[in-house]
Amino acid sequence: MNSANPALDAIDARILAALQRDGRMTITDLAEKVGLSPSPCLRRVRLLEEAGVIAGYVAVVDQNRVGLEINVFASIRLERQREDEMERFSAAVAQWPEVMECYLMTGTRDYLMRIVVGSLGEYERFIKDKLSRLEGVSSIESSFALSRLKHITAVPIRAR
Repeated sequence: MNSANPALDAIDARILAALQRDGRMTITDLAEKVGLSPSPCLRRVRLLEEAGVIAGYVAVVDQNRVGLEINVFASIRLERQREDEMERFSAAVAQWPEVMECYLMTGTRDYLMRIVVGSLGEYERFIKDKLSRLEGVSSIESSFALSRLKHITAVPIRAR
């Protein structure tokens, strides 16, 4: 398997789909679901891990049940799109646990991030104590999600 861009066959796709639904299933259960015996199934899982296709295993936490009910989408514009400013921004964002996702964008804004907090006061503190203090940030535009219509963690896998 080429680790840069591995070719996934139908069995790999089934393995990935099953593990995205339940990453804790035993190799025996996984093998049964994808139509392999346990040994070749484990070998394929290990190859997918080594190639970086499977980046890790996590528990998906319901943010509402732990008091983090507010999702904010913030569009950020930098004063200049110089490499050093973009690297400083990236390094800062990587340290902020409230930022769940952050993307470098095309268009009128430089970055789009999803921030999760428990209250409007927490978001205000995040803006005042962190984001607005970061050198090079020229504007912040916040949009608050009223409800979530869809949220999945599984990517759509297709055999190639």
